[in-house]
Amino acid sequence: MRIHLEPTPLEGVLVLSHPDLFEDERGFFLEVFRADAYEKAGLPTQFLQENHSRSRQGVLRGLHFQWDPPMAKLMRVTYGSAFMVAVDIRKGSPTLGQWFGTELSAQNKKQLWAEHGFARGFYVLSEFAEVQYKCTAIYHPAGEGNIRWDDPAIGIRWPGSEPLLSAKDRAAGTLADWLNSAQSEIFRFR
Repeated sequence: MRIHLEPTPLEGVLVLSHPDLFEDERGFFLEVFRADAYEKAGLPTQFLQENHSRSRQGVLRGLHFQWDPPMAKLMRVTYGSAFMVAVDIRKGSPTLGQWFGTELSAQNKKQLWAEHGFARGFYVLSEFAEVQYKCTAIYHPAGEGNIRWDDPAIGIRWPGSEPLLSAKDRAAGTLADWLNSAQSEIFRFR
C-alpha cells in the first residue's frame, strides 16, 4: 500500500490519497488503512474509535474537537460528497484561527487527517453523505468542545449560507471563548 500525502497550509493537517486503486468491470478495491504504511508515512497506527454518520444535503456538523483526552481524526466520505474543514485552535500556533477546507467524496476517495488541536466540521454537498472517521481517543463528552461554524474571526467560506445545524452547534461559542478557557492550554503549540 502506498499513501500520497498532500500538505496543506496548516501544519498537522494533511490530505491523503491512495494511488493503488484497483478497478475493473466488477467495481473497485482499495486499501484504506494499513498500519505499516501509515507508520512509514509518519501517521498514527492506533485508532481507538471509529464513527460513521449519515447526513442530508445542507447539514453542517461542527466545528468539533475533544481536549480530554486530546483526539485526532482521520476522516473520509464513503457515500456522496462533503466539504471538510479543519481549524487551528492551538494557542501560540503561527496559523491559529486559520482554516483549511477541501471536498472529500466517495468518488475521489481522499481522506483528511487533522491532529488534535484542530476543530473539525463538514457541510454535506450531495443529497446524502456518509462520513467515517477514525479517532485516536475514546469519546468523552465532558472533554469535548465546539466553535461556531460562522465565527467571523475564522471566516470559513462554507458552500452554503443557511445550513441545518444541531442545537449544540447553534449554541457553540467562538474561537475567542475557547482561547479564554483554561482547557485551551492543552493545545498549546510547541
